[in-house]
Amino acid sequence: MMRTFNLKLQIGARLLIDALDWQVEAGQCWCIIGRNGAGKSTLLRTLAGLRQPDGGHIELGGKALSDWPLEALARERAFLPQARSDAFGYSVIETVLTARHPYHADQYWEARDDHLAAHQALQAMEVDQLAARDVRTLSGGERQRVAIAALLAQDTSLLLLDEPANALDLAHQVSVMGLLARLCREQAKTVVMVGHDLNLAHSVASHALLLMGDGLWQAGPVAEVMQAPILSRYLGHPIETVQHGKRTIYIPGEETT
Repeated sequence: MMRTFNLKLQIGARLLIDALDWQVEAGQCWCIIGRNGAGKSTLLRTLAGLRQPDGGHIELGGKALSDWPLEALARERAFLPQARSDAFGYSVIETVLTARHPYHADQYWEARDDHLAAHQALQAMEVDQLAARDVRTLSGGERQRVAIAALLAQDTSLLLLDEPANALDLAHQVSVMGLLARLCREQAKTVVMVGHDLNLAHSVASHALLLMGDGLWQAGPVAEVMQAPILSRYLGHPIETVQHGKRTIYIPGEETT
C-alpha cells in the first residue's frame, strides 16, 4: 500500500525523523504515537503529499508519491487534518459532497451516487439529521464527525487521520475507532492515524509507529511496540499497564524523584 524509503523530516534545523524505512500493508491499522512536537502531524501531512520530505521518498501503490496526478491521488488517499476553518456557510451535506469532487472528471454537478455516498457517510457518523445545518453552527464534536463523514465519502483505500477522536465524547470516540477497525478488517482499507489515547489506540490498532522527535523511531505490531518500558521512553513519562480480562489498560505511572 505505502512505503517510505530512508525518509527524513525536519523543521528548520531540528531533526524529527531520520532514515524511516516503513511499510504499511492493506488492511492494517497504524497508530502514530509520540510526544507533542515529535513530528506526528508533519509525517502525516508528508504521507498525504501536502509536504515534501527533507530526504528519502514515499511510494504509494508501488509508484512514487510525487508522480501521482492530484486527482488520482485524491481517489487513493483521504486526509483528515487536526484542525479546520469554516469561512463560508456551507451546509453539512454540501461540505461532505465536496469530498466527491475527485470522481467528477468533467461532470459539473454531483450525481445520484455522490449523494448516496454522502448520506451513507453521514449516517455512519450519526449526523445525517444535521444535513441541512450550517457547519458554522455545529459543536466541535459534531463538526469533527462531519469531517470524518467527508473522509468516508471520499471512498479511498488509504485513510490518513490526525487525531480523529479530537473533540468527540466518549461514546463517539469508541464508535469512530470501532468503525475504522471494521473498515480495515472487513473492507481491507488501510488506516494511519495520530492519537494520544493509548487505550483507544491499543483497542483498534494492529500496528504502531513511535516517534521520539529526535530522529529515532520504532515500528511494529502493537504487541511488540506498545509495551510499557518502550512507551515510557518515547513519551517521556512512566507508563504502567494493567490487565483487565483480555484488555491491556495503560495508565501514567508516578515519576520517581
